[in-house]
Amino acid sequence: MNNNFIIRNETPDDYRTVENLTREAFWNVYKEGADEHYFVHVMRSHEDFIPELAFVIEKDGQIIGNVMYTKAKLVDEKGEEKVILSFGPLCVHPDFQRHHYGRALLEYSFEKAKEMGYDVIAIFGNPANYVGCGFKSCRRYNVCLDGDYFPTPLLVNELKEGALDGRRWYYHESSASAPCADVEAVEKFDSTFPPKKKEWKPSQEEFYIYSHSSVNG
Repeated sequence: MNNNFIIRNETPDDYRTVENLTREAFWNVYKEGADEHYFVHVMRSHEDFIPELAFVIEKDGQIIGNVMYTKAKLVDEKGEEKVILSFGPLCVHPDFQRHHYGRALLEYSFEKAKEMGYDVIAIFGNPANYVGCGFKSCRRYNVCLDGDYFPTPLLVNELKEGALDGRRWYYHESSASAPCADVEAVEKFDSTFPPKKKEWKPSQEEFYIYSHSSVNG
């Protein structure tokens, strides 16, 4: 990857481009079709969305990737809450994937998040894609879901070392993605884009496997 790119905040003029980019990046990857572009569309009006941490990466004047953040929280066993971050979708156009543009977006956004006072990020993602960017298994930080369940794809990154002190924390993600459960709304929104063929790909089975596994010992 050369340095012939810029990273900047998303603007309203970018919205449709970013939604189409997201659709291209995720189509048939985790499911037949995609709903991530609808998630991007509805996320911007959610109370947990952080516009200051919505970034695009441009190369030769073309937007080739983006990342968006929402607030989430951790709750300990005594009910104490800690506001943290979560990001997603993180996407790079298929023509530019595997060239470290996603990593550049993350590293840039991590610095901006630290400047805003955030010290922990938690996401659901494929570990193979994120351990190189500082993420570790949720079990390393004693972060789990209700029921003391430690999902394999729940990954945690301390932006400030020692931000988590080893106590048991329960992760609560934002409700920003809830509208994606409305299949009719997703399909209606998707119909405003050029038609694309829905089909099965091996990546969907890989996603099923790691998203339904845990590191509970």
